[in-house]
Amino acid sequence: MIRISTPWKIIIFTILIVHTIIVMIPFSVIFFNSFKTLREIFLRPFSLPEKWSFDNYIKAWEKAELGKAYMNSAFVTSTSVLSILFLSSMIAFVISRYDFPYRRLLYLYIISGLALPARLAIIPIYLILKSFHLLDSLFGLIFVYSATGIPFSVFLLKHFMDMVPKEIEESAIMDGASPWKVFTKIILPLSKPAIVVVTIVNAVGIWNDFFFPLILINSKEKETIPLAVSTFFGEYSHQWELISTALWIAVFPMIVVFFILSKYFISGMTQGALKG
Repeated sequence: MIRISTPWKIIIFTILIVHTIIVMIPFSVIFFNSFKTLREIFLRPFSLPEKWSFDNYIKAWEKAELGKAYMNSAFVTSTSVLSILFLSSMIAFVISRYDFPYRRLLYLYIISGLALPARLAIIPIYLILKSFHLLDSLFGLIFVYSATGIPFSVFLLKHFMDMVPKEIEESAIMDGASPWKVFTKIILPLSKPAIVVVTIVNAVGIWNDFFFPLILINSKEKETIPLAVSTFFGEYSHQWELISTALWIAVFPMIVVFFILSKYFISGMTQGALKG
């Protein structure tokens, strides 16, 4: 284990504190401004609101029609993340625990998806979805997000599964456990930190993504949260109190998800750094 001297600890701690403050300032300003009137925002943009009222939230929710967009984003994000976890965990398990011809080549082929940003392949993606009649479809988005989320997820999950002692698996097999039971009862529970990391990274990326919905979604009723908020900006560009409210409504679910799973997320990142 690497030991860090006290002066370096102070420096690192100071850097982290400063970074936290810099990151939290925009969130705090948006949150406080979501409770203010337009006049109050211009007069005191960095102060606490004089009156804590939820009128802006009601107006922004109704005018931006965020209810349908919320449902669309929740459906796309949850379904995509579940698909990524289901496929990636099984792929990682097979590559990690079984020896078969071209195993390494298959693994390199899968993680090669990390080398090319998916946005650069938007033309073939568009043509593929068009040929399957999945344009302007939430299932088309799910297909894209699931495919683009697999390389990173397989990479991380395989790394964790490699660290599970094979003696545990061999003991379970000697007791009559099938490969499916080994996978679901042993490997997956021991890979929980990595699963949480995969869940958070993919959920935040999918929920906040603006690019693919902009290209692949055309109808109003199938808009996701980023599209709905962007449209709202165009219509109410001078009403900063409503814009701040819409922004906070859009980011709030992912903040809640991160705080709920943060303990496992930090554990997963720490274990990956120490054991890698």
